[in-house]
Amino acid sequence: MREELLHFFQRNKQIAETIIAKVKDTQELRKELQNVKKLARERAKAITLRIPQLKDCKNHFDKKKEKGKGTMVFICEGQSAAGSITSCRDVNNQAVFVLKGKPLNVWDLKRDVMYKNDEMYNLMQSLNVEDNTEGLRYDKVILATDADVDGMHIRNLMITYFFRFFEQLVHDGHVYVLETPLFRVRNKAETIYCYSEAERDAASMKLGGKPEITRFKGLGEISPKEFAQFIGKEMRLSKVEYAPRAESGPIFNFYMGKNTPERKDYIMDKLVVPVEE
Repeated sequence: MREELLHFFQRNKQIAETIIAKVKDTQELRKELQNVKKLARERAKAITLRIPQLKDCKNHFDKKKEKGKGTMVFICEGQSAAGSITSCRDVNNQAVFVLKGKPLNVWDLKRDVMYKNDEMYNLMQSLNVEDNTEGLRYDKVILATDADVDGMHIRNLMITYFFRFFEQLVHDGHVYVLETPLFRVRNKAETIYCYSEAERDAASMKLGGKPEITRFKGLGEISPKEFAQFIGKEMRLSKVEYAPRAESGPIFNFYMGKNTPERKDYIMDKLVVPVEE
């Protein structure tokens, strides 16, 4: 059959030339379609990133091109905290993602939960880690929650989220916790921000007399002017430490897995009830 075709084309060179030209046109068309599809995907990605919860920045992280190192996204709880950060952030390198409420505990859930839950899906799309972590859009993913019981709970739920579905981000050192001051101690001459009760007591002794002491109950209570220094050059970040699944799995199973009598006993044993003075 092949030899007959060769003989036919040799006897009918014009037909052969027409077919070759058609093949070339088809190749060019396929190439153009591939480029169009690539542009369409990029366009769709840009549209997808118009997420109400995301206040994006201008620069983005690109691991392959070694660009955007130091770019970051703050994951905040509620509009109040997000408002403070958004108003004083570096719009070139600092993005803000707002959690609408307490996120799901996903430790015992399957990956399809991210397509059923709007908040989980929007966060995944904002970070651009749906298929893998190679396209991560920010160098640092920073959990910025209140330093109270609810804030700690939200922080743990988000750490669980990353360990459960995007473990590589933690492994590669991209996930951080923002440390913000618990107290402000000041007099007319000096203001000291303190990150612990020990620092508060030391600041009080340093300033002497009866300095004004303010306890920040949430990030939203810190004014944008003050907040600027906590997310600037003097920003304090704690990297979320990675542990292999063999080590971290049992810990997550105990604290974030299904309720067990052992966990109930542990909670009751460690429970501290504040006493009103």
